[in-house]
Amino acid sequence: MRPYTWLCAHALFPLHERLKGHDSVALRRRLERSQWASPEQIAAEQLQRLREFLVDISLNVPYYRDLFATLGFAPERLDSVAGLRALPLLDKTLIRANLGRLKAQDHGVISRYNTGGSSGEPLIFYIGKGRKSHDVAAKWRATRWWGVDIGDPELVVWGSPVELGAQDRVRRLRDGLMRSRLLPAFEMSETNLDRYVQRIRSVRPAMLFGYPSSLSLIAGHAQRRGVRLDDLGIRVVFVTSERLYDNQREAITKGFGAPVANGYGARDAGFIAHECPQGSLHLSAEDIVVETLRPDGSPCAAGEAGEIVVSHMATRDFPMLRYRTGDVGLLSAKRCECGRGLPVLAEVQGRSTDFIVAADGTVMHGLALIYTLRDMPGVAKFRIEQISLTHTQVQIVAESGLRPDAEAQIELEFRQRLGAAVRVEVSRVADIPPERSGKFRYVVSRVQAGAGVPNA
Repeated sequence: MRPYTWLCAHALFPLHERLKGHDSVALRRRLERSQWASPEQIAAEQLQRLREFLVDISLNVPYYRDLFATLGFAPERLDSVAGLRALPLLDKTLIRANLGRLKAQDHGVISRYNTGGSSGEPLIFYIGKGRKSHDVAAKWRATRWWGVDIGDPELVVWGSPVELGAQDRVRRLRDGLMRSRLLPAFEMSETNLDRYVQRIRSVRPAMLFGYPSSLSLIAGHAQRRGVRLDDLGIRVVFVTSERLYDNQREAITKGFGAPVANGYGARDAGFIAHECPQGSLHLSAEDIVVETLRPDGSPCAAGEAGEIVVSHMATRDFPMLRYRTGDVGLLSAKRCECGRGLPVLAEVQGRSTDFIVAADGTVMHGLALIYTLRDMPGVAKFRIEQISLTHTQVQIVAESGLRPDAEAQIELEFRQRLGAAVRVEVSRVADIPPERSGKFRYVVSRVQAGAGVPNA
């Protein structure tokens, strides 16, 4: 480990986490020990933590105190993870209807988040320091699997308004000290892509992190320009937030001369699984219970596709218990050859965010439009369909709180992204059904983008 990386990983970042009241350093050390335990030992630890979590929320969270009493559910007598099936699933509708009662009465400092998720339904929820600490620790552990650490030069291709909106003086100072730099993923114009390629060449990062669609686009652009990015010593490319397609993995690996490490998670559900160098998506089983369920709610067999349902045991301030992610995945019964006892998520299906193309040819991440709608009060559901470069349709399911000028605001903000002459047609509908697969596509683009951009 290089001296400055050692300083960041062992002194500066731990100090940063301590000042924020996070336990991520101790948790990361614990996770690095437990990952080598046998599957049976990890399962036993998981059950113990689950039992303690359920007892805690039964005493301190009004919603679960009343639910457990109504069902006659005694968490202290839970003798297997399968016992969770006695509890109902938690979805966005239930969270929205019980927002206050889902907070622990003795909760500590919690942060409010707003996300649309994969279904397009805006959701308000809260995250406490406990879950933040576990998220940091789980990601940190997975980073070290690949021979990189906090403090190694990193470039992040990202588009979340939380990250982009938080670039204040303190954040810039922290990122500068940790040698982490941000490249916004919203606007992928030819000019910006040229700039991103040159930025990567000048920084020579040890690792990249971002959306697979954005990173594969950058890799393809560099190749078309005849600029090499595979000679920079990049050790790994971490991708998340979208489904990673085989052609994207191939393009990223070839373009950057580095392996791709896939990750699966969500802001509401937490960091769920990370890929090891042997190619397995390991579940963070010390903190999270993952179920895959059939449409009737029964458990899937290993290798059978079903909806991913998550119980995160570090969410006692605002519990995510049997939370429906809306994603479809398959659990594996096999143990990875890497030797870790952590269970394996064999595959995640049906998770992607489309690109959209502005009238001037600029390629943008679909989130550039999604954020306008998902954070707008009174929008229950939405669907964006780009018909052509000059015509985009937006469907919204309205509820109380929608402003009278909402349609005009949507049109204005979309034209700012897509082009002043683009026709943006906003209509209110009673409901927006999912696709035949059961997955809700909140962005669909019919526009054929340039080479390197995924087809809609």
